[in-house]
Amino acid sequence: MIRRVTFFTVCIIGYFVFSAAASSEVLLSKHAAELKNRFRIDHMVESVTLLIHREYGSAPVIIVRPDGSKWYVDRHPDDKVTWMEGLTGDMITIKQPMAGPWQLIGQVVEGSVIDKVTDLTIQVEPIPKSLFQGERLKLTAQLLGDAERVRLPGLDFMMNWTARFISENNPADENYAAGTFIVGAYRDNGESLDERPDDGIFTSDLDLDQPWGDYRLQIRAKNAVLDREYNDSFRLLPQPIKLELLAPEQENSGIWTIEVQVDDSQVKLNNTHLEAEILGPTGKLVPVTLTNLTESSSQFVLPKVMDFGSYHIKTNAVTTTLDGREIYLQLPELFFNLVEPPSPPPTQEELAARAEAIAKQQEQQAKDKAIFWIASVNGALILVGIIVLLIVRKRSNLKKALAATEARLEKEVQKEKMLLELDQIDLTIPDEEQATSARKTEI
Repeated sequence: MIRRVTFFTVCIIGYFVFSAAASSEVLLSKHAAELKNRFRIDHMVESVTLLIHREYGSAPVIIVRPDGSKWYVDRHPDDKVTWMEGLTGDMITIKQPMAGPWQLIGQVVEGSVIDKVTDLTIQVEPIPKSLFQGERLKLTAQLLGDAERVRLPGLDFMMNWTARFISENNPADENYAAGTFIVGAYRDNGESLDERPDDGIFTSDLDLDQPWGDYRLQIRAKNAVLDREYNDSFRLLPQPIKLELLAPEQENSGIWTIEVQVDDSQVKLNNTHLEAEILGPTGKLVPVTLTNLTESSSQFVLPKVMDFGSYHIKTNAVTTTLDGREIYLQLPELFFNLVEPPSPPPTQEELAARAEAIAKQQEQQAKDKAIFWIASVNGALILVGIIVLLIVRKRSNLKKALAATEARLEKEVQKEKMLLELDQIDLTIPDEEQATSARKTEI
């Protein structure tokens, strides 16, 4: 079949074929038998976009042009080439590409194929025209090539989906002059409301806890290569279910009541069910089911609480609108406190007993203090006495040592003196004269 196009974009997509069932949904009808990552671009193409699936964490591919020249992720003509790299692939747009055979060099996933499409767009599931504050809403979006879903592992990391609310500025609405603000995104990571990762279906996580009024939803899918935008109008309504916490008649009874008011002009009363969780000061979680609503205003008695402190109640509601749309609402949290009652005033006997106990305690403290100081002083005196005794004994021993040293030195002097005198005796003098001389010397 020959397609008539005046200005078109050819998108060559390499992706991994997971299974025959999955592959049947992702552009298998027009596959071209290309080998060794080669493909051809003819002379009529004004722009080409390459979407390439690589091994996880591998380097970006190298593009070989028909004339043999090469382009790299960080070295290419910026006026002709826009390159978006990710952990699992590359998205590359080339303006006025050279006609002829092209080739990719890199760790392209084995089993990948090259496909040629004439249009690359986004498809966004329309938003319901009437929404409620706090509603949990699941919307999907897809990247399409020739009206068929593009599925590529890692595509979630290569595209940035942003959801914005733009106020229509109606003076009667709560969102008057609210301006433009981001309320979420679309992801294909298998988390939150997204069912499966990398299946090509991007799922929303919009925050609808916003002022009520008329809005325009703006969805933008963008990266360095692709920039697409989707707009849709809707009205955000106040919640059709309201809760009020009624204080107990007896303040410290621990029994509280919730009043549930349902706007049966918007939702079906018999299809409305509430689930609440009471979280107490000890961390204990008590689930409560509020169901079987028969009137637009109903009261439910909560389980009795016993622990003193703060409590908060988280409540979710499931119901059906009058036009048959099933909705899930997160209602505002409720808070209450169970305060410990004050003690009755003491009697005269209790006051006298307390005064007597305080006097005894003070007397005992005074005794303990006196004993402490007496023991401290006595201990200090004993310590000083021991130190003085040690000093006296040390001085006595020092005196004795000095006297002994002086006596020893005196004996040594006398001995040396006697030896000196003996050396001076003349051996030629007769013995009698020597003896006489010695006696004189002694005398």
